[in-house]
Amino acid sequence: MNLHGTLLAAASPPAGGAEIGQIAIATAAATIVTCALLFLGLGHRSGRVRVLQRLADFGERRSGMPGWVAFPSAVATTSLLTALFGMYWDISLHIDNGRDPGPLANPAHYFILLGLFGIFSAGFFAMVLPKERPSTVAVRIGRDWWAPLGGVLICACGAFSLIGFPLDDVWHRLFGQDVTLWGPTHLMLIGGAAMTLVGIAVLAVEGLRANAEAETPIEELLHTKMARAIALTGGLMLGLSTFQAEFDFGVPQFQLIFQPMLLMLAAGVGLVMARVYAGPGAALGAAGFFILLRGGLALLIGPVLGQTMPHFPLYIVEALVVEALALAVSTRKPLRFGLAAGVGIGTVGLAAEWAWSQLWMPLPWHEAAFPEAAVVGLAAAIAGATIGAWIGTHLSPVPLPRSPQLRRAALCSAAVLAALVAYGLHTPSQQGVSARVTLHDLGGRAGREVEATVHMDPPDAAAGAEWFDVTAWQGGGLVVAPLERTAPGVYRSTEPIPVHGDWKTMIRLHDGNSLTALPIYLPRDEAIPVGEVPAPSHFTRSFGDEHQLLQREAKTGNPVVTVLAYSAVAGIALSLLILLAWALHRLAVGLRPAPRRARLRLRNLPGFQHGGGR
Repeated sequence: MNLHGTLLAAASPPAGGAEIGQIAIATAAATIVTCALLFLGLGHRSGRVRVLQRLADFGERRSGMPGWVAFPSAVATTSLLTALFGMYWDISLHIDNGRDPGPLANPAHYFILLGLFGIFSAGFFAMVLPKERPSTVAVRIGRDWWAPLGGVLICACGAFSLIGFPLDDVWHRLFGQDVTLWGPTHLMLIGGAAMTLVGIAVLAVEGLRANAEAETPIEELLHTKMARAIALTGGLMLGLSTFQAEFDFGVPQFQLIFQPMLLMLAAGVGLVMARVYAGPGAALGAAGFFILLRGGLALLIGPVLGQTMPHFPLYIVEALVVEALALAVSTRKPLRFGLAAGVGIGTVGLAAEWAWSQLWMPLPWHEAAFPEAAVVGLAAAIAGATIGAWIGTHLSPVPLPRSPQLRRAALCSAAVLAALVAYGLHTPSQQGVSARVTLHDLGGRAGREVEATVHMDPPDAAAGAEWFDVTAWQGGGLVVAPLERTAPGVYRSTEPIPVHGDWKTMIRLHDGNSLTALPIYLPRDEAIPVGEVPAPSHFTRSFGDEHQLLQREAKTGNPVVTVLAYSAVAGIALSLLILLAWALHRLAVGLRPAPRRARLRLRNLPGFQHGGGR
């Protein structure tokens, strides 16, 4: 490498893991914070440190829930919102600017780390706060130490997400940078945070049972009831919808059918669970909370911080469908209600989101996606609604009889979802497609910008495509410009296209289940290393595997190492899912029946009156 290449490599952000110095700083900071956490927790258990008890007492007075529920729930909720903001800001920064100079040079990472460590801390606080057995489903940690089941779940979800950070660096060293939200370790970060809401819900149910069983019952305050019915269920909608983020920003690296699939899954699980768990109006409340938070987040990241703005679905029509069906099909018959709600969400709700995509989404759903997207969306909605009904009934304050039919339906739904994901991941490259491109210079204040005229070969290669556009990103912003047909096989770009500096500009074609792309301009990158793909006034190039252009930093690893790495991440994720399922089962069955007076108090809860019966 010559001197110029050496300087370029030094200036380029690393493409294969963080520098050792930054890893050492992060490790030292994590060690200090962990020691402080242990000091608070173990000091509380021994009675020498009173800070946690005072905070728990304050939370109990302000919420009407036991302190070991109120304080950790507040910490977990605040932490989740912090991590959510950090995640969407981080995605927008990567879309606009590409790789980080280092993990500590990205301000969004601090919010993510603070949020995830806060989640872990909340679970830890819930585990150490009770001095006696807090609930009948508590988990025994030591001889006289019983941890609330919800606290164990929150702590496990936080740990699962935090493990994703060091594993992410290992992944980059093995396989290069995976510039996609759906990288295995990225999904760990997102999935662990999203599942925290289930842990908070379990903790709340334990608190309600403890209130009802107390000699001097504590009454849950009105604002706490509303938070449990609206903010908790709406938070689950937020968590489930994070997996759609690539579509929300307009740079998906997977088939279009994943967007309706994920939307319908989130609506099915979240809204049905909300209605079964919290009663009338909860589905609408959850959708309203989702829109309020995501709308504020979009404004904060877009106009305020000046980054690419994330879009979002509505879920309002789906919520109305769920509330209407609950009037006709009782939630006391959750399997029947779940199936009916799934059909309603997957038809009326899907049609509403299809229309919304034409008004708001960066990549409107094309008619070419019908009927495949409709079939996939309906299947995902039914599967998600069935799982939502199962979760909702398991969150009943009163232990209820088990229903083998609902359990089997939920297991079948999980299998259906796995099959849908496998189907969507099958993306063979379309062969034999090329384009003759003519670039017309438009000038540009910051650098060269062009208008593109594209002659496709064969001419009908893009006819009926799910999307066919010019995408330019990681050069200081994002441009997604649909190509407009001007003649058979001839297309023209609809806005100026940057072809200078660090911009990565390409034509993207999604036809059927094929995802291909043609480079217009790609910069030289010595850190990978790859050379420049220039943008002359006229050129002819072939469409190739889109993955290779969108993820230039990725590298092929040893097949054995690849299998072991994916298997390890999959095993960790499966362990968390098994833990969540076991915890919900333990909560629903209970270890011993509650006293009769406690059962009567619990049956008067608004959420229980409209749920129940599995």
